[in-house]
Amino acid sequence: MKILILVNHPNFEESIVNKRWLEELEKYPRFTVRHLDDVYPDGEIDIEQEQRLCEQHDRIVFQFPFYWFSSPALLKKWQDDVLTRGWAHGSSGNRLVGKELLIATTVGSPDYKYQASHIHEFSMNEFLKPFQATSKFVGMTYLPAFIFFGTFKAGEEEVEQSARDYVNHIISDFE
Repeated sequence: MKILILVNHPNFEESIVNKRWLEELEKYPRFTVRHLDDVYPDGEIDIEQEQRLCEQHDRIVFQFPFYWFSSPALLKKWQDDVLTRGWAHGSSGNRLVGKELLIATTVGSPDYKYQASHIHEFSMNEFLKPFQATSKFVGMTYLPAFIFFGTFKAGEEEVEQSARDYVNHIISDFE
């Protein structure tokens, strides 16, 4: 299985967890890792290149910090630009049918804050529904998300374990 990982983090150098995840991913040549902030510092996305990469892979992973209850702007722009009518959806848009989408996200707050009875009022699964809907709309299979809660207070051991768990999660056979 070929896996494409699209990483977007507006403050990457300050992110302990996302940086550690990227370091772990780069140990595995089987992954194609694209750090969108480095590839597109001006925000101008090469649509044809990104579509080719998607076509060449079976599983696509969006890795990002949970940013104002969604993904950062560049990943959203990537979706807007790349998932075009006639390519990803519409009567002839079938290039992603049968592929898989996996969300890998980091959250500053602890998980208990993402419950109906707490400050954010919704679960992470509810907040990630737009990604699930996008996946369904373009014919992809939406896989269980990998979520790391509590990045603001995470210890080194916890971060190290999360990096190993992340790799194991994205190579999992979910059948």
